Amino acid sequence: MSTAPGNTDLVVRAQELRRLHVDPAILVLVNVWDAASARTVASIPGCRAIATASWGIAAAHGLADGEVIGREGMLDAVATIAGAVDLPVTADLEGGYGSTPADVGETIERAVAAGAVGCNIEDGLRDGDTLRDAQDAADRIAAARAAADAAGVPIVINARTDVYLRGTDDPEAAFLRGQAYARAGADCIFVPGVTDAKTIKELVDGIDAPVSVLARPGAPSVTELQELGVARVSFGPGPMGAALAALAKTASDLLQGGVPADELGYRPPAA
Repeated sequence: MSTAPGNTDLVVRAQELRRLHVDPAILVLVNVWDAASARTVASIPGCRAIATASWGIAAAHGLADGEVIGREGMLDAVATIAGAVDLPVTADLEGGYGSTPADVGETIERAVAAGAVGCNIEDGLRDGDTLRDAQDAADRIAAARAAADAAGVPIVINARTDVYLRGTDDPEAAFLRGQAYARAGADCIFVPGVTDAKTIKELVDGIDAPVSVLARPGAPSVTELQELGVARVSFGPGPMGAALAALAKTASDLLQGGVPADELGYRPPAA
């Protein structure tokens, strides 16, 4: 049975996660929300790391996304997931849980203690419409980097800019924010919301750091993203949506008198 990793294990896992961001093969992260989903994804051949999704974790607790779950609730979930698998775990820590860079640093320190060796930190504000000031966002990334260094674990910071999620087609803004976050200590720049192949290629070529994107219906395939030079792809709440859509279909079939499907015999790995 998996247990919470020790500091030596964390360093090894962090180094491996870092290597995966520069590996020729794109890093595919099928996001999870609890121990069962993490163990299921980890058991699939080709899975090299585990990523949490804040939306999925919040939904599993009956909460809305956007830091409603709070730092304690999120880190408890991250600790459960990290303790359930033997792969590197990167945690979606939303905006970092706090108004100051020091708050973000504390969040990272505690995330490492929970077993995370990577994190997302986003620059969108909780009102859903505006972005944090770019310098403030960079300062928060710098605080995250300093906290990880102090903990002695070289975590991978995936700095997310919500330029495109806010409905703005502004690659220049994404470039400038991405470059600023990389200078502040980010290892990868996450630009969710962009689906146009030409723009993705421009971002990959223009940002001096590995680039991560969010794949969703209408986005290029994983193979196409690799050909464009994307280092990392994740799916946010999508995997939970797929799982719950399957649950809804199964429930509908059974409630209408259907025959129990073979999938009802599946059990997630126990360890």
